Amino acid sequence: MLLRQVRQEKGLRQVDLADRLGQPQSFVSKYESGERRLDLLELRLVCEALGIALADFVRRFEDQI
Repeated sequence: MLLRQVRQEKGLRQVDLADRLGQPQSFVSKYESGERRLDLLELRLVCEALGIALADFVRRFEDQI
């Protein structure tokens, strides 16, 4: 999944990203595994925490599908 790929490119562990988001590590684990879906507002916050613009993330997503 692209969110996992971007997180790993940034050199972050799930727990690191979860800390940036003020969420438990399981929050990141669940959306990376597909157990949970993110709404647009949550995705925007995750992108901000990863240091990637939402528009850039969407472009990468569209390129992959």
